[in-house]
This record gives sequence, C-alpha cells and structure tokens, in this order.
Amino acid sequence: MTLDRHAPEAEIAKAVGAFSNWGRWGEHDVLGTLNFLDEAKRRQGAGLIRRGASFSLSQSFDMDGPQRGWRRRTNPVHTMLDTGVEASLGIQGFPHGLGGADDVIAMPLQCSTQWDGLGHIFDHGKAWNGRSAAEVVTSAGDQVTGIEHMAAQVAGRGVLLDVGRHLGEGGELPDGFAITEEHLRSTAAAQNVLVGRGDIVTVRTGQLARARREGWGEYAGGPAPGLSFTSAGWLHGTEIAAVATDTWGFEVRPNEFEHAFQPLHQVAIPHIGLLIGEMWDLDALAEDCVADGVYEFWLTAAPLPITGAVGSPVNPVAVK
Repeated sequence: MTLDRHAPEAEIAKAVGAFSNWGRWGEHDVLGTLNFLDEAKRRQGAGLIRRGASFSLSQSFDMDGPQRGWRRRTNPVHTMLDTGVEASLGIQGFPHGLGGADDVIAMPLQCSTQWDGLGHIFDHGKAWNGRSAAEVVTSAGDQVTGIEHMAAQVAGRGVLLDVGRHLGEGGELPDGFAITEEHLRSTAAAQNVLVGRGDIVTVRTGQLARARREGWGEYAGGPAPGLSFTSAGWLHGTEIAAVATDTWGFEVRPNEFEHAFQPLHQVAIPHIGLLIGEMWDLDALAEDCVADGVYEFWLTAAPLPITGAVGSPVNPVAVK
C-alpha cells in the first residue's frame, strides 16, 4: 500500500472503502472486532497456560506518569480520606479499637495503560457502525457503545509481536519508525507465532523502555514508533479482536501525512471497530518470551465497566 502523503483525506477515504466493517454484525452491534473473540478462542487461550507465570502489562497509575496536560489529560491524583494517623488518634468513630484507611483517585480514564473504546474516535461525524456521533456520545457519555459493554469480553489468546527486538537496535525502534504489514509478518515469522481471528495482539516497540531510562520527555503525544497507516489492511484482514502497543498513540508519530492527526485511529476505531490499547508495559513479558521462545499466552484485560465511558484504565494480565 503506497501513500500520497499530501492527501490524508483521500487516503483515509480509500482505506475506509476497503476495510470498513459497518453492518458486519448487524445494525445494533456494540462490540466491533471483539465479535471475533468467541468461546472457542477463549478455550484456546486458556489452554496456553503451561507454567502459571503471570505478568502485569500495566504502567503505574500515579502522579509520576507521562501526562503533560494535553487535552486536559493529567496524571492520577491519589488522596487519602482516612489513614493510620486518624486510627491511632482514635477519631474515626469505630468501636473496640477498629481502624482503617480509605482513599480516592481522580484521573482521566486514558492517562496510563488503557483501552480506547468504540466511542472515542469519529470520522466526519460518524461513530462506529455508521451512527451519528452526536447521537452516540453526549454530555451524559456514550449512550450506545459505552466501554461497559466490553467488560466481559476481553479475555483470550494473547500474542506478542516484539518488533523492537526483531528490527530495532538494542531492542528499541527509533521515534518515527512506521511499522508496516511486512514488519508485523516478518516479526511473527521470526518468533514462530501465528496471528489470526480473535487474537489480542500486543506490539512492543521499546519506546517505553527508552522513556523509563531517559525520562518521559514527549512520550505523551510526541514522536514515537508505531503502526503505519498502511497496516490498516493487516488489522482488518487478520480479524484480530484487539491490538495494544507500548506507546502513547498506537500509530507512528509524526503521522505519515502532512497536516494530519492520528489518521489510523480514524479508520481503525469508527470503521474497523477495533479495540485499541495504549501505554501497555510489555517489557517483562517480552523478556520471558525471549527466554522460553513462546510468544502466545492467556491474556485477560477487562476494562472497568464505567457506564458510558469512551475509554478505560486496565491492568492486563498475561499468563504463560
């Protein structure tokens, strides 16, 4: 797939015409590509557990995270409501010496490891499955495809494509590296793993490892390796259920067109119906995959069932 880098509108329209899943699961669908992740796929994923080794694929949720305030995205603010101090002073009001601690957190739902829901991105005023964006997401939230519909769905066969190790230097791709279908296929072949219908695919670029070593810098919104716009056909044709990366924006930045912003999102979410994860921590899992040569595993990554949300924090857990 070649791109006219001066014509993002035309290229997006071309990809939409080729890869749209509108109507594929009926006019009332709210799951998109998660429809590919069926009971048989979950049984297959569960059968991959051999050793019982588990890996959290989540970054921390704290004030030391990567957010810089763009679009009012801030790092989480964690506040204690009751502590051991109050308990020790006996001012909590509980009988017979009982004490406790409570806390609260305030944060954007997409400030750290997270899923982009189907109501997160629109194309020319249209949301997933051809619905009017104005009728789907209002000030009351996503009235149709809220993330809560996916709460029981995201568990099955996970696959790691460690493109950073396969093609990068020192296990890391440079910022601006566009991962094409050829790159994804060659990585899968090198790792002797197949990618197909219903899989939850994780793509490691190595950018998170670099950010942890050198500081966050522009990790949230700045230059990054990521999927090329030309990978849209692979995302559609493989019939994967979801995809997640270790980067802030999933696709390569700067984007591959002049005067464009996240064009692959514009195809993948409202048209393909693809669940997209961002800022996943794949480093420890990748080290284990290198050690045992196995790049498939059971993966559970349920979003919080926040009614009407267009995204959700997540603590994905891979088990091998």
